[in-house]
Amino acid sequence: MRRKLVAGNWKMNGSLAANAALVAGIKEGLAAQACDVAVCVPAPYLAQVQALVAGSPVGLGAQDMSAHASGAYTGEVSASMLQEFGVQYVILGHSERRAYHGESDAAVAAKTVAALKAGLVPLVCVGETLEQREAGQTNAVVGGQLDVVLAALSAEEAARIVVAYEPVWAIGTGKTATPEMAQEVHAMLRARLGAKSAEAAAKVCILYGGSMKPDNAQQLLAMGDIDGGLIGGAALKAADFLAIINAAA
Repeated sequence: MRRKLVAGNWKMNGSLAANAALVAGIKEGLAAQACDVAVCVPAPYLAQVQALVAGSPVGLGAQDMSAHASGAYTGEVSASMLQEFGVQYVILGHSERRAYHGESDAAVAAKTVAALKAGLVPLVCVGETLEQREAGQTNAVVGGQLDVVLAALSAEEAARIVVAYEPVWAIGTGKTATPEMAQEVHAMLRARLGAKSAEAAAKVCILYGGSMKPDNAQQLLAMGDIDGGLIGGAALKAADFLAIINAAA
C-alpha cells in the first residue's frame, strides 16, 4: 500500500512573518495523519522553514535545483546545498519552469539524476497544455515527458521518484480535471512506470497537481492511482491545506 503524500508548492510567495504564521497553523492542525506532508518553499526561506518544521511531521522541499554539483552557475542552487538545510523533496520540471525558463525534458532528467544521487526525493512534474489535450495528445506528451526521465534512471532509481501530473490547463485557471480524467492519466503514467520496473509501478506515488482544493480533494484522492497532491494556492492557507491532508488520510 503506497502512503499518500500531500506537498504544498508555495511558488514565489511568502515572507518571514507569513511563513511563520502558516507553518504554525499547519502544525497546530495536524493530527496523527496517515499521509506524508511537505512544504516546498522559495530558496531564501529554506533556513527559516527548516527551523519552523523541526521536530514536526512536516517535511521540507525546494522548488528547483541545478543538475550541476558546483561551479560557475550564477543564481543556481545545488543538491548538496539543499541537503545542508534538511531538504527532503525537490520539485523538478514544474510547468512554470518549462514555460518560463525553457526547461527541456532532458534538463529535467539530468536534475532528477542529480537529486537522487544526493539522496533527495524528486517530485517530477509532467503535464499537457489545453491545446495538446484538445488535440488528443495528452498520453503522448505526458507519457513522453516521463519516459525521458525514466530512460536516465536505473530500475532501482525509478522506484525512488515521485511523479506529479499537473495539467497545465488546470493550474491557476479554476479549471480542474474530473476525477475520472485525472485517474485515466495517472493510470497511464503507472503503466509507463511498470514498463520500467514492477517495483516502480508499485512504489511510486503519483500526485495530482491541477488545482486540488478542499472541495474536490476527496473525490480526486478516492481514485485508485491518485496518491496525493501537489498543492498550489490552497497550500498558502493552513485551513485549506489541512483539509486536503485530512482528505488524504
